[in-house]
Amino acid sequence: MSTRTTDTLRAFYEAMLAAWGPQHWWPAETPTEVIVGAILTQNTAWRNVERAIVNLKRAGALDCRRLGDMPLDQLTELIRPAGTYRVKARRLRSFVDWFRQCYDADIERMFATPVDTLREQLLGIHGIGRETADSILLYAGGLATFVVDAYTARILYRHRLIDDSADYDEIKELFESSLPADPGLFNEYHALLVRTGKQHCRPRARCSGCPLEPFEHEVSP
Repeated sequence: MSTRTTDTLRAFYEAMLAAWGPQHWWPAETPTEVIVGAILTQNTAWRNVERAIVNLKRAGALDCRRLGDMPLDQLTELIRPAGTYRVKARRLRSFVDWFRQCYDADIERMFATPVDTLREQLLGIHGIGRETADSILLYAGGLATFVVDAYTARILYRHRLIDDSADYDEIKELFESSLPADPGLFNEYHALLVRTGKQHCRPRARCSGCPLEPFEHEVSP
């Protein structure tokens, strides 16, 4: 990792934080709510996930034992606002079944597992991909793993910090090798990238006013 890349990533963070302030992400009351949200947010807008979570809360179902015991049809109906609800109901149930079998639904025990081991376990659950697994580890568990999403990849590519062949794990390694292994920093950095991506780094870039605009001509290929 070049010193220039490391310095640039750190400067990106400072610029975005100065522009947007702390993002207070992930918005949830419990680790279980974070986990459920991470699974439900796949391929949908967060506002739809929020509606599904409200339904689960009203039903007293934001509890892994309750989610595991609930008839699948009832769970499917509660999370309908999140879209592809039948698929996501099965994914939630797969996670809950694994969680109960491996950790007896003990959240503290689960997150006491070494992060690399737990990440591999999560990736072995049907429907849990790398972004979802890392979101669970970082936002629910407070563990030092960096979350990569489409906004992250787009911002780095447009600033020529990666090329178009870089995959998820390469981008994750770029951040983790450039920054201190601090869950709070990883949390805030990813949230700031999402905010910047939504406001400016869309499929058609809106660079004017972007906190990263001053770096446009400073990053080498």
